[in-house]
Amino acid sequence: MTAATTRNTDNGKELAKSTGQSGWPIIVTVVLALSASGWIYLGAMVAAMVPSMDMATAGPGMQVFNQFNLFNGLSAEARAALAVICLPAGATFGMPTPALNSLDVVKIFAMWAMMSTAMMLPGALPMFRAYQDSLVRLGYGRQSVARTGVASVFGYLTVWLGYAVVATFAQWILSKAGSLNDMMAPASMALTTSVLFAAGVYQFTPAKKACLQRCWYPRWVFSTGENPGFLAGYREGLVQGWACLGCCWAVMTVMFAVGLMNILWIALLGGVMALEKAFPSRIAPPAIGVFLVLWAVFLTIAIYA
Repeated sequence: MTAATTRNTDNGKELAKSTGQSGWPIIVTVVLALSASGWIYLGAMVAAMVPSMDMATAGPGMQVFNQFNLFNGLSAEARAALAVICLPAGATFGMPTPALNSLDVVKIFAMWAMMSTAMMLPGALPMFRAYQDSLVRLGYGRQSVARTGVASVFGYLTVWLGYAVVATFAQWILSKAGSLNDMMAPASMALTTSVLFAAGVYQFTPAKKACLQRCWYPRWVFSTGENPGFLAGYREGLVQGWACLGCCWAVMTVMFAVGLMNILWIALLGGVMALEKAFPSRIAPPAIGVFLVLWAVFLTIAIYA
């Protein structure tokens, strides 16, 4: 290799690096802005509930917020009576009413959409970065990389908005059946144990393993042609989002077991899914499955003990 060839190769690498750095901040900004909007919405829902609601009924761990309202130090019976007097169900920001009318269904979908955005987008950053790097290696310019990368974010999010539609319908059914209380937490231990057991078992299935492999080592389908463009990026996001859905839907559904407005578990499960997808491991997925199954078994034993 001649000195000129070496110099041109080095210049090409530097150009690719510069292109990647120019396109990547735009993609990161979009992801973080969307994720932040989800967390702000969920935070506003919790903040509206805290002053006058018994947060212990929102799921495990949420009783810590009672120190900021009237319910601190009261018995469960006193909290229940005071909750009825102080604030009717559905009277705070974003919370559906027991009537579950069309507006309530919209509120439920908005909650699931914001939850999906807050929990799933940050964990997909490694995938978006890998896609951006692949576009840079193919020699696409800064604007093309940024446009296509941002499109992949919206394609990925579309899949999870589809999940939000399904989750909204599931919540409506469970609420109508009396399986969820007014704070959108399980009204019976049967729902909790069933969800935990099903989610734990799914961790051992071939579908889980195949989708997780795709998350660990993404394969690009729409990265060819003179200019990948917005449509190609959007379709790529759909493909990767579908793999992510197959990997994470069961763990996401654990929210039905711990309370849908349990913001502590929203953060915890979001972190677990992000780590599971970001770091290839043969131990973590089955360990999560074992934990969920044992949790379900423990609760079942406690019921009949």
